[in-house]
Amino acid sequence: MVRRKIHPILWITLGLSCTFGMGCQPPTIPKTFASPDNSAISNSASVITSPIEYLGEFKIPTGFIFQDTPLGGFSGITYDSQRNLYYALSDDRAIQGPARFYNVEIQLNPLVVTPIGVTPLVDQSSRPFPTYTVDPEGIALTRRDTLFISSEGDVVQDIQPFIKEFSREGKELLSLPIPDKFLPQNGQGIRDNQAFESLTLSPSEQFLYTAIETALVQDGEPANLETGTPVRILQYDLTTGQPVQEFYYLTEPVQTEPKYPDGLAIHSLVELLAWDETKLLSLERGFTEDVGNTVLLYEVSLEGATDIQSIDSLKEVNIQTIQPAQKRLLLDLQTLGIPVDNLEGMTFGPKLADGRQSLILVSDNNFNPLQVTQFLVFALTLEK
Repeated sequence: MVRRKIHPILWITLGLSCTFGMGCQPPTIPKTFASPDNSAISNSASVITSPIEYLGEFKIPTGFIFQDTPLGGFSGITYDSQRNLYYALSDDRAIQGPARFYNVEIQLNPLVVTPIGVTPLVDQSSRPFPTYTVDPEGIALTRRDTLFISSEGDVVQDIQPFIKEFSREGKELLSLPIPDKFLPQNGQGIRDNQAFESLTLSPSEQFLYTAIETALVQDGEPANLETGTPVRILQYDLTTGQPVQEFYYLTEPVQTEPKYPDGLAIHSLVELLAWDETKLLSLERGFTEDVGNTVLLYEVSLEGATDIQSIDSLKEVNIQTIQPAQKRLLLDLQTLGIPVDNLEGMTFGPKLADGRQSLILVSDNNFNPLQVTQFLVFALTLEK
């Protein structure tokens, strides 16, 4: 596909709420967005404690070029409340441009997304990351104006995953240690392209959480139509910079059956977002070839969950003796009645006029012209 530059002002005018064409207008959030008198509208009968309301979507077509880079691959997003900015991380492996994140403005009413800057990532010597040495996936902003970023690495090319801290200007500051059991070596560890997709800070910023998408080789198998996959949530204590606990989290099974016997069908944990020291939101995303994406949003509690840090292999223990992280379905995005793309990033935005919390999801378009970068906005109330 031939990429063409589109001036940002023209792009905003088009709105990208539909494909390019006459009469395409920017999407507008319903009036309930700013009305404290309107109660939350549940989009799922499975909501148990936290009401959630879908407010709108904004799409960016693949092929949009911004500051000489193809905009896309958004696998993580985090909100800077001091500047009212979002940092959207591209998972481009320094192939179509430097490893990078985008500075993005998101206006909520009407819903408009505007990229305003690109920040390349460089190592501690200020050198760009070479091609294929980095696969950025998760991003989290600290109150010290630094960013933690996770990379999945590349098992095939023997490139290890990492979790590093960067300045807001994109320079690497330090690396966190990765426990040996996660490293792809000696027939164990992460599977290729199934590593540290998620990253989030607890409100106190004492804890940093990440998780693998799919079970470690020594822990179990990827999800199938009958059962989910056992993944590990990894907790770092940032006062020491060390991993301190791990928790067992079981995903749902693959949600839709392939049309053909050998069709691809996956389901995994792609994002975490902490709203308490031990409570998180989790995003599970599945894809079935020739069918499409499924996305499930959960509330998760780690209270009472067994610390499995000392367990090297979940296959070698009685899993029934382990208390997993508890999760409750908040929303099945299939109930929204809209196509959902490859959603991977999730962040809280500002508080809304009615006191509810805004929640923003973003998709990774894989730089595929058949996909889009999709922003979805929700309002929700989180109960302590």
